[in-house]
Amino acid sequence: MNTSLVSASPDNIGRGNGDDYVIYIGKINFMQNSNNLFPIFLKLENLRILIVGGGYVGMEKLEAVISNSPATAITLVATQISDAIKEVAAQYPNITLVEKPYDINDLADNDIVIAAINDPVISQQVVTDAKSKKILVNAADKPDLCDFYLSSVVKKGNLKIAISTNGKSPTIAKRVKEVLNETLPDEIDALLDNMQSIRNKLSGDFAEKVNQLNELTKSLIDKK
Repeated sequence: MNTSLVSASPDNIGRGNGDDYVIYIGKINFMQNSNNLFPIFLKLENLRILIVGGGYVGMEKLEAVISNSPATAITLVATQISDAIKEVAAQYPNITLVEKPYDINDLADNDIVIAAINDPVISQQVVTDAKSKKILVNAADKPDLCDFYLSSVVKKGNLKIAISTNGKSPTIAKRVKEVLNETLPDEIDALLDNMQSIRNKLSGDFAEKVNQLNELTKSLIDKK
């Protein structure tokens, strides 16, 4: 394979034929077989979410939402809803359970949809309907149909780290989560509070504050 370096520009983006591979330098970097997902943290409690599926997968997705954004307005629709889901929903007034078959009208007034059902026909229908209405959709275990993936998440107080394997291996994401959970001390949240207090007391413009914070935190990573 021949590899070449070129400056990024609208004219050369996407070049590369056969065994030739182009690496763009500058503001745009394209890496072969890389993870090009855009990581964001949503204020989900300002949005409305629909979960289709009332079994184990539906429970898994419901727990993922409420463990991160417990006040989110959630509607869960399924022909049958498990007792486990009903027990959880009873603790949250913002969760609405609708025990009936899914139809396209369930998408009304929702911002995000999760198809959490083992039936491939219904799952595909949910995705098709959501895309027709320009609603972001996730389909469990069907990465090619997803607009977004649900990450494995490490949470230590205000510190939250989302892990993505580009939909390739949730198992690896889970293992990385376990390693980070064991490595990061619970006291890190106190450190964040202290850093916020220090930052609020710093003077100067943005660049000067960054330099001062860099000096203060440099000892955390200096080798002994």
